[in-house]
Amino acid sequence: MPALVVTDNLTITKGTTTVLQSVALGLADGDRIGVVGRNGAGKSTLLRALAGQESQDSGRVTPAGDVSIRLVTQHDTLPPGTVQEVVVGTGPVHAWASDPSTRAVLDGLLDPALLERPTDQLSGGQMRRVALAAALVAQPDVLLLDEPTNHLDIEAIGWLAAYLQGWPKGRRALVVVTHDRWFLDEVTTRTWEVGRGRVERYEGGYAAYVLARAEREQQEQAIEARRQNLLRKELAWLRRGPPARTSKPKFRQDAALELIADEPPPRDRLTLQRVSMNRLGKQVIDLTDLTLSPAPGVPAVLRDVTWGIGPGDRVGLLGPNGAGKTTLLRALVGQLPPDSGRIKRGKTVKPAVVDQKLPSIDAEARVLPWLQEVGNHVEVAGGDDLTPSQLLEEFGFTGDAPWKRLGDLSGGELRRLHLLRTFLSGANVLMLDEPTNDLDTETLTVLEDVLDSWPGTLIVVSHDRYFLERVCDDVWSMTGGTLKHLPGGVDQYLADSLAERTPSSKATSGDSRAARKELARIERELTKANARIEDLHAQMAQAATDGDRLMELGVQLSDAQRVLADVEERWLQAAEDV
Repeated sequence: MPALVVTDNLTITKGTTTVLQSVALGLADGDRIGVVGRNGAGKSTLLRALAGQESQDSGRVTPAGDVSIRLVTQHDTLPPGTVQEVVVGTGPVHAWASDPSTRAVLDGLLDPALLERPTDQLSGGQMRRVALAAALVAQPDVLLLDEPTNHLDIEAIGWLAAYLQGWPKGRRALVVVTHDRWFLDEVTTRTWEVGRGRVERYEGGYAAYVLARAEREQQEQAIEARRQNLLRKELAWLRRGPPARTSKPKFRQDAALELIADEPPPRDRLTLQRVSMNRLGKQVIDLTDLTLSPAPGVPAVLRDVTWGIGPGDRVGLLGPNGAGKTTLLRALVGQLPPDSGRIKRGKTVKPAVVDQKLPSIDAEARVLPWLQEVGNHVEVAGGDDLTPSQLLEEFGFTGDAPWKRLGDLSGGELRRLHLLRTFLSGANVLMLDEPTNDLDTETLTVLEDVLDSWPGTLIVVSHDRYFLERVCDDVWSMTGGTLKHLPGGVDQYLADSLAERTPSSKATSGDSRAARKELARIERELTKANARIEDLHAQMAQAATDGDRLMELGVQLSDAQRVLADVEERWLQAAEDV
């Protein structure tokens, strides 16, 4: 297959660190590649280099002569104008609304009310969606996505995965950097692992990568037993998980089964519940007839809800953006009083929230002493303790990293430390609000392993399907002011969401024919309206020196443009009915 982009002897240095060293890669037609690696390993740098937006110390990046490349970064800046202008251009509505692919992107990612909003009035999450929608609508030959699932809810992530599964239609390639392992497995067919200046290549998506890496480390016997055990544990969970994931022929079955033959389940639920009950007692948090609003005068996110959370429970909370999940966590931890009803906490409950905002820090403080300020050990099931130094090593702070200034750390490193500080604080009810943001897949695996032996009650708000399924035993949805238990987990949540969006009755074949005839009739009106405007422009050009005639034609043009706008609006409505 012809190459779309090639790197040759690519070397990039940041400060004193060589991020990429003598890297040779190629992107070909139909490639769908997932990029994994530690925070700071160079994943985003690699994407910028492929897009021609990163200077290099040596080597070169060579795209084919006529290849179009589009990069969506984690912090895109949008040009001035409205959302509609940025995503689909300034042409007439019917020109882009008649394209099914464009309409699918807008329906999947954007609220229709946003289309007329200026880009300088968007939130960070809205800007992210607009940048992603603009890139998909443009349909470049090479699409480069850096953490595309950030700021997307689980429905939008599912839509994006389905859309990208069919992305290479013809001469196209896709490269995705993401911590969302479910998304990687759904979308990608090859994996690049970035680290230590190199890029290792693997066939298959994330599950295949886990197997290949476990095999490689077993054969080389060069990685310590701890890391091997983590990979074996994750591989065992992948193989024993939901049929929708394990039935895909993405890696060799015999090899996988041999590796996990003696691997126990990720966690011992009975032991964790017993130890948790010793720490917490029988009562943890009980909600009775709870009505809860984010602020006075704001509509309630929960109404008359009764819910109980017990010792050792591992609960996942799902819901669309704005459903009030973060508000509920604030109430559970005691930061927000309810409108009515009662929240009763056990006497020994010590809750803590790890939210999406990093706490304020002393930039001059050092990593290890900063952790030791809050505690000197974390109790885990089995009677063992983990010290701050052990936790730092587990989470990738090796060498002189424990003595670095906090002000010198990246956002991902600070998020890791925030997690560790919370573990060390002695909290026995842990609430994680979108904990996977800014964490790489390797760190997430370590976090999951620590949570497997952490004997407390866990409540997780996340749109990361893989993480949610991996660490939680029960899933609840929060929509329409209620909490609903989902025995079927994420799959049931998505099925329920789809059922709510699907009309209860479908149009008859006669209705469909009538709708298509109406659409065709309006399209003829559109043609006439556009022709009328073009004719008026021509007449105005001929009457350039006749002021009275120009004024008359200007009035007619304004009327014609109003007619066109009305016809376009009716066309959009008719198109939805077809």
